[in-house]
Amino acid sequence: MKVLITDGISPKGQEILKANGIDFHIEHYEPAELIKVIPEYDAVLVRSATKIPKEVIDAGINLKFIARGGTGIDNIDHQYAKSCGITVLNTPGANSASVAELVFAHLFALARFIPQANITMRKGEWNKKAYKGHELAGKTLGIIGFGVIGKLTAKIALGLGVKVIATDIAEIKTNLDVTISNKEDVFRNSDFISLHVPKKSEPLITAKEIEMMKDGVYIINCARGGVIDEKDLLDALNSGKVGGAGLDVFAEEPTQNMDLVNHPKVSVTPHIGASTKEAQDRIGIIIAEKLVEAFKNL
Repeated sequence: MKVLITDGISPKGQEILKANGIDFHIEHYEPAELIKVIPEYDAVLVRSATKIPKEVIDAGINLKFIARGGTGIDNIDHQYAKSCGITVLNTPGANSASVAELVFAHLFALARFIPQANITMRKGEWNKKAYKGHELAGKTLGIIGFGVIGKLTAKIALGLGVKVIATDIAEIKTNLDVTISNKEDVFRNSDFISLHVPKKSEPLITAKEIEMMKDGVYIINCARGGVIDEKDLLDALNSGKVGGAGLDVFAEEPTQNMDLVNHPKVSVTPHIGASTKEAQDRIGIIIAEKLVEAFKNL
């Protein structure tokens, strides 16, 4: 069995594949080249960088499995793959702790002006009185999407003395001390909002939703690019309606939206939610084990 790994896999994952006699090749291909090479492989393993649309699936005449090292599978036309008899594998939960922690890295950065203070100090400035921030304790965090990552985000928040209000399209079952409500209540009653939802055809957060929010709200998106309308967010940052935004993901990646990236009220990272050693090891091990098991069951 031959596996193409387009976005890398941890050494521990590689060891599992080797130990089970699975032949794999690690190389990233642009879409046109991927279509040319995919017929050679029985499985393809991707992360977020590689897209697997219908055209790639059709070209993969020997494909039996499409594996995604990560939670979301929106970069794969998984419904079409399923209709072709191809199994899609992923690793839900493997990077959850890393993403949840990054949410608070952005929240703390925004609340205490860390990016701005860092930049000005490197210029030799000492603007101590310019950075009057906010404590997180006692505030309300709204979480939209209460899956594994949403729940871990809530746990961290509660440990910091932050109140949590959560909503999801699915029924929420939890023992955590959170208030379960609808999106509109989350928008209206949150000091901070963290998004943990998949990308849909239309943005979840537009000017309409922002208008419902508290003045000065902070919005954190470590989920998927395109969940927020970036133009509407930029307008709200400029008007002061949104007090700050922490963004790890963008509608287009790498993003060219430098007005948003360079905005003084924005904390940005280049889609590094899962970029910790611990998460990479977990993802590599879990997806490798799933591939091994899937090949054994053919």
